[in-house]
Amino acid sequence: MLLPLSDLSMAVLPKWFTGVLEGFAPLFSARIWPQVQLLVVGALLSPGKRTVTAALRVLGLADDPAFGTFHRLLNRARWSSLQASRVLFGLLLTAFVPSGPLVLGLDDTIERRTGAKISAKGIYRDPVRSSRGHFVKASGLRWLSLMLLTPIPWAHRVWALPFLTALVPSQRYNEERGHRHKTLTDWARQMLRVVQRWCPGRQLIVVADSAYAVISWLSDLQQGHPITVITRLRLDAALYEPAPERQPGQKGRTRLKGNRLPSIASLVNDPETRWESMRVHRWYGETNREVELVSQTAVWYHAGLPPLPIRWVLVRDPKGKFSTQALLCTDLLLSPAQILEHFVQRWQLEVTFEEVRAHLGVETQRQWTDLAIARTTPALLGLFSLVTLMAHERWQGHDVWVRRAAWYDKTLPTFVDALAEVRRALWKVPTFRMSAPGREMVQVPLDFIERLADALCYAA
Repeated sequence: MLLPLSDLSMAVLPKWFTGVLEGFAPLFSARIWPQVQLLVVGALLSPGKRTVTAALRVLGLADDPAFGTFHRLLNRARWSSLQASRVLFGLLLTAFVPSGPLVLGLDDTIERRTGAKISAKGIYRDPVRSSRGHFVKASGLRWLSLMLLTPIPWAHRVWALPFLTALVPSQRYNEERGHRHKTLTDWARQMLRVVQRWCPGRQLIVVADSAYAVISWLSDLQQGHPITVITRLRLDAALYEPAPERQPGQKGRTRLKGNRLPSIASLVNDPETRWESMRVHRWYGETNREVELVSQTAVWYHAGLPPLPIRWVLVRDPKGKFSTQALLCTDLLLSPAQILEHFVQRWQLEVTFEEVRAHLGVETQRQWTDLAIARTTPALLGLFSLVTLMAHERWQGHDVWVRRAAWYDKTLPTFVDALAEVRRALWKVPTFRMSAPGREMVQVPLDFIERLADALCYAA
């Protein structure tokens, strides 16, 4: 028989679970905090859709008349998603990056949603289904996510851990409500400045794709306390020498740039270009990948925009498997090797987006009120980071458990193993009360129970 809702409280949840969540307790009232924890447990244990009803069913609360309490947590209760992001960010820093520079990944993704009541949706290019020669549009919500790029000790690789996600409404949505439309880079600037206030004194290095190679946006981030940005650069970008110093008695306005430099594209096939070989530890699924690069400093300038000093890095593959590409960095002191190593980590953002869709039910939720929509997807993305923190707590005192098979000699855990570890431990929580002796008792082989538990823990 299941325990009633009032008995499923913080007291029966394990310390490794409550220890991670206790930092969020001040954000909620004492009355709804137990329901918050149960909703997190239900979201972790639910296979398939991540709806509130699915979370209640997996907890055995399908017949509980207080089900409305859980829906009100998302569509009505008073709590701040921004403050929850700040708490999560602090937990990640304490666990993985207590000191030193912070490498952040910045990217947007489309949550495919339809329906007349989803007011913030728009029509966007679908980055998953589109390619260079095939453009696919999708109706949905656009989210901009900041993730912490950090090595995970027990995974022996860098993961992208989401901690701050914002809904970027469509232009139509803002026009209908008389709001000023904020572009993707406007949202990105605001989010980065917020994070900078959360961790004063820490250097921020942001890795982003070519959508953020915008001179005005990059220049804004160099004002005050500079934020380093690494992104792609067009091969035909207009690059110049630094402006010469103003001479005494010189007439006219101060020059913004020096002489025009040869385009980066002209260096690709120039026999006088001196390429330097470098071995990258991790390169898009490969290890110890050898590449060739050349780098210089320059001023990137376009008429009507402020001049931007950058360091550019041109990368080519001696094997010819990938096309030559250029990167830019707003910190002139970073070495080309550091710039390339940071940028390669950007691929982990795509991995995280795929993992949250496959294993945490992003795009399966069915909330339609504005407040619930604005809270649910960031919460599911944040759940990826919470699972990582919980597995980190578990595996500090236990051996790392990896799912293996005769045909797959897996040695290092992935996110699905971390999620399975958390689920396996939560299934052991004593939230069930045994029936009277002799009633409804059958003998089940232990091997069958273990295989059933394994299937549930790894269910998507």
